[in-house]
Amino acid sequence: SFAIGGVDRQNKLSSRKRLPTPFAFHAAQDFRTPMNLLNGFRRSKSAASHRGGAQMTWASRTLTSSFSQTRLFLKRQLWIWPIIALVVLTALGWGVNRAIESTMKASMESELRTLLNVETAMLQRWMTTQERNAESMANNGEVRRLVADLLAAEQGDAEGAPADQATLIKSLSGSLGPAMTSHGYIGFNVLNRTKTIVASSSPELIGLQVSQGIEAAVAKSLDGATSVVAPFPSRAAIVDHEGIAQTGVPTMFVTAPVRDENLQVVAVLALRIQPERDFTRILELGRIGDSGETYAFDRNGLMLSNSRFEKRLMVLGLLPEGGQAMLHLLVRDPGGNLEEGYRRRQLPSNSPFTRMVAAAGAGQPGVDVEGYRDYRGVPVVGAWTWLENYDFGLAVEVDKAEAFLPLTILKRTFWGLLGLLVLSSLAIFVFTIMLARLQQQARASAIEAKQLGQYKLEQKLGEGAMGVVYKGQHAMLRRPTAIKLLDADKVTDESIARFEREVQITSQLSHPNTVAIYDYGRTPEGVFYYAMEYIEGIDLQALVDQYGPQPPGRVIHLLRQICGSLYEAHSKGMVHRDIKPANLMLTRRGGESDVMKVLDFGLVKARDEDGGEKAAGLAGTPLYMSPEAIQMPASVDACSDLYAVGAVGYFLLTGRPVFEASSVVELCQKHIDEPPTPPSERLGKPLPVELETAILACLEKSRAKRPQTARDLAQRLERCPIAAEWTVDYAESWWSQHDRGRAPTVGQASTASNEYAATIAHK
Repeated sequence: SFAIGGVDRQNKLSSRKRLPTPFAFHAAQDFRTPMNLLNGFRRSKSAASHRGGAQMTWASRTLTSSFSQTRLFLKRQLWIWPIIALVVLTALGWGVNRAIESTMKASMESELRTLLNVETAMLQRWMTTQERNAESMANNGEVRRLVADLLAAEQGDAEGAPADQATLIKSLSGSLGPAMTSHGYIGFNVLNRTKTIVASSSPELIGLQVSQGIEAAVAKSLDGATSVVAPFPSRAAIVDHEGIAQTGVPTMFVTAPVRDENLQVVAVLALRIQPERDFTRILELGRIGDSGETYAFDRNGLMLSNSRFEKRLMVLGLLPEGGQAMLHLLVRDPGGNLEEGYRRRQLPSNSPFTRMVAAAGAGQPGVDVEGYRDYRGVPVVGAWTWLENYDFGLAVEVDKAEAFLPLTILKRTFWGLLGLLVLSSLAIFVFTIMLARLQQQARASAIEAKQLGQYKLEQKLGEGAMGVVYKGQHAMLRRPTAIKLLDADKVTDESIARFEREVQITSQLSHPNTVAIYDYGRTPEGVFYYAMEYIEGIDLQALVDQYGPQPPGRVIHLLRQICGSLYEAHSKGMVHRDIKPANLMLTRRGGESDVMKVLDFGLVKARDEDGGEKAAGLAGTPLYMSPEAIQMPASVDACSDLYAVGAVGYFLLTGRPVFEASSVVELCQKHIDEPPTPPSERLGKPLPVELETAILACLEKSRAKRPQTARDLAQRLERCPIAAEWTVDYAESWWSQHDRGRAPTVGQASTASNEYAATIAHK
């Protein structure tokens, strides 16, 4: 069985007896996965909250490791960057779009409100002017006299009244004519207090009651106020906008009270206004863009002005051919966009008011830039108000598509660029996958060819988190060699740097108990590898798993060799940081048995040229980790390695680790706070006092109380009375049985062990 530093021994250990604790040996493997550690920390957080120091240290290290791995992953996976850019650009575009849309809506709201206010002010000013003109004409002395005579004639002799009335009407018309011409009035009516027309520019109206369209205004004037009447269909024949005299033509009136000598209202003067001349013209000034319009409407949603879309309304069937929107078009929601082919499902008179008409008629002026359907069903934005004194409303509207056209263009441009980025990301992703597959195939082909430069691969020995180990030999020297390959799927700058670091650091060490490095290189296919001495034997983890606790003399023999390797490393300013049974290989070398080899310097900490510290990876395995490595990872030193050596010796003597726990956090806390149980008490039988004392000295919580160098520990072990009891003969006997496959399992004793025990008992 072969094992080498950093190689996963899971397959090799699958048939062995596991440690009897829930945590077991593979906690060390779990520890190497940051998310496993973080999950363990979370599960035990509430139960061990009072142990804040250790938990926070481990959590901090775990999160840092996770961030580092994420950064390295992103650095390697080039295809991920377009996707990240896509996500960032989408979020940025969404935010910019929201900001621009919000700004544009605020600007549009301000523009609509301003335009509405201007239109309202202009219209009110015009109507105020009409009221003043009418009031001035009604207060004219000649007009007042003629009106008084008309009223008297109406109440006088029946025979003379008609002739006198006609004369008086003619005189009144002549008196009003210049002012009417000056102010653009096209007719007049005089009504008595019973609201009967007693004089008119349209003789057919004389004697008729006031029409419904101006009744409210006449009533106001009889109470002494002037008023302007919104457009309504005339009863008299009036020349329309096409030059044809007909009834039902839109007309307006301004009414003013006529007073007698006692200043009492005796009649009402109503002056006819042509809406198309000023009223409609003022509203047409409020048209913005290609779709904006300003119009008036009454409480029933009847449009009181013209529409700029009259030709389209004829095509849509909302107006008869040659008709006009004023007094014919209902401002109601058809339920869909008629311009896009929507077919309404009910008559216009049964359709609901548009949002604007409903709000204005309820006396709720407002602005809507989110959009609502107008009388064409087209989404529009608008502002509206209600003129209570004149009993009609005003609205300013513009198609939403035109109002937010710049935003639409911006969105289309953004989504177009986003689409190109998506296509680019897909192309890069596909290219990266193809390139990765080609590289992987090239590496796999190189490995399948069993040839790496001057080395020929023979068989796969193991596989770990970072690489694969093959047994091979040098093509020329024919020397058996262990060749470690960096996993082709995990080739990153960080892994390559760590791979090179492990080689460079290990190659500086020449102690016979340290694994020797022969070569390092990279094939043309991109396969990184290094060659080291081939070690055929068994690691200490497997030794205890298969054969149980080891004799004290053998433990001393093995620990002294470990100390020799570490002393050289420590002398060069290096700290191993991951001393554990799985990294300690027992083999035969140069005709000697029980030769120890220290492996896996991948986590070693060294001093760089500038005197600063640099560490690679996580600092060891928690089953054998010193308290300071848990609490202050950057402060580990040679004494930290000696703590791990003591933990390994404890494991060899008892067959169990120093501390057992159900979680990593609990295990680390025990290393920090809890004193270890003496090995003899744990084993249930006495052990040499000097050896037990040396082991417990290594496991002191304070570094000052531990042996200060590996040589100090080796000398202390050498002074144990039983240090020389494990002889070459015992070792050779044990290895002979091991090689023949007859070595005893746990609970049994080998011949070498029996002989050794008998010797110790005799002495």
